[in-house]
Amino acid sequence: MERALYFLLTFAEAAVGVFGIRMYEMPHYAVTQRLGDGVEIRRYDARTAAETTVAGPSRQRAAEEAFGRLFRYITGANAASQTIAMTAPVERSAAKGKSEMVAMTAPVQTQQGPDGGVTMRFFLPRAVERAAPQPTDPGVRIVTVPPETVAALRFSGVLSEEIAKAHAGRLLAALKKAGIATVGAPYVLGYDAPFTIPLFRRNEVAVEVAAPSG
Repeated sequence: MERALYFLLTFAEAAVGVFGIRMYEMPHYAVTQRLGDGVEIRRYDARTAAETTVAGPSRQRAAEEAFGRLFRYITGANAASQTIAMTAPVERSAAKGKSEMVAMTAPVQTQQGPDGGVTMRFFLPRAVERAAPQPTDPGVRIVTVPPETVAALRFSGVLSEEIAKAHAGRLLAALKKAGIATVGAPYVLGYDAPFTIPLFRRNEVAVEVAAPSG
């Protein structure tokens, strides 16, 4: 019964998500600065995430496999057979360093390498992160993301590789103009499912930046 209620709630969250209504928990951050062109500088608290890396012939196929692994983890493929609430965003970046994020119903982070390999993260709810059950899939790991300063640029519409790259260029140009150094490469944060009406979607390109001194 508990599992049935979990899937019923997940389905209901997805249904209202069509209109951009987000019922998912999100990592806490504070906006410390706003630059031109809509760029925000954010300070994130430490976070816990389920993470996986998948090598593949294409980014799309690798991302689909990564998402499936992590979704199975939060729906019971763990040592406690525990169901864990979905969060947002989903983060996707390059397997050999942050580069890109993928869309999902909660923030998920994905990294993608030159060979199509992807590293993806589902951030865990705060109620679970201190005692996250161990994954039964050896390809899934629990990681702690330390506090970090991130620059982010938000946009709506369809999230494609070309569109993400264009917004990443805007983000990097704004940071260069402001004299803010980046750490690693840009990545994508997706807050909504692919079936969300494009007008209502929240997409972001983001990159870690050097924390201000003093």
